Amino acid sequence: MTKAQARIGVIGAGAWGTALAQVLSEGQDELLLWAREPEVVAQINESQENQTFLAGYPLRQNIRATKNMGELASCEALLIVTPAQHLRASLMDLPDSKAALVLCSKGIEEATRQLMSEVVQDIRPDNPLAVLSGPTFAHEVAQGLPTALTLACDSEVLWGRLNPLISKPSFRPYYSDDIAGAEIGGAVKNVLAIGCGVVEGAGLGQNARASIISRGFAEMLRYGAARGARAETLSGLCGLGDLVLTCSSDSSRNFSLGKGLGRGQSAKVLLSDRATVAEGAFTAAVLQRDAKARGIDMPIVDAVCALLAGETDSKSIVAQLMRRPLVSEQR
Repeated sequence: MTKAQARIGVIGAGAWGTALAQVLSEGQDELLLWAREPEVVAQINESQENQTFLAGYPLRQNIRATKNMGELASCEALLIVTPAQHLRASLMDLPDSKAALVLCSKGIEEATRQLMSEVVQDIRPDNPLAVLSGPTFAHEVAQGLPTALTLACDSEVLWGRLNPLISKPSFRPYYSDDIAGAEIGGAVKNVLAIGCGVVEGAGLGQNARASIISRGFAEMLRYGAARGARAETLSGLCGLGDLVLTCSSDSSRNFSLGKGLGRGQSAKVLLSDRATVAEGAFTAAVLQRDAKARGIDMPIVDAVCALLAGETDSKSIVAQLMRRPLVSEQR
């Protein structure tokens, strides 16, 4: 009797990719988890734990790590969880297949200002496309704690294919057909979370943090509208829901980065000391450039960029924001 082929593959074995592998392996014969690092492949296959990126969370026995992309060719769905700036290279390495590509990376490509879905359409235009995004801390997903998120698909037919594979008792996807909205929410909230971390690190209080979340959400809506996203999508799990979570906890890499900036530490030192990626640090500058090119006012994003570039300090940037002209809240 031949062994059943894996129906799901996860590309990227960082904390989030590993947590996704853990939750989605439930009920599967085998789940393939691709990792770039040979030591991570060895850890998972020998001890059923990703000690490098998600230590302390034993993984199911049916998860098998591999460094060979070719093994993923027979999967029905591939969840792509590589850092945003490496997505294009990862897609180039993918084996030929008709698998649905489910984007789980959050960001905007620096060189092209393209959303992740637009990068996929460049490289793999014939593969069905979906985006999985929402308020999700990897360690909670790995524990099986209740999680709800958005699964945006390019067709209802694809939703019908993916829902049985992705929906689990503790992991509830909600359908959307707004791929741009699901992506923009995830990309912009990472930058805004740095801003909220700055407020926390500088000791500016809860009022200030609530203001950053609210006014940051207004920036997200403006940017989303310019790129074809719907406001109702950004008001849901993949936008406002993810924003509130990421702006409120040290478990967020972006929030923690902002706290360090708020305490006066340099971005260079903070980023060099991290084993995992704070995507907002890489998204901020390209988001700022794209917003300016489109004529969109995003003062909080501008402030985060100035702090990351070492052009100013947290107290000066807050004072600058407070001196902005008084306008209607709807602007």
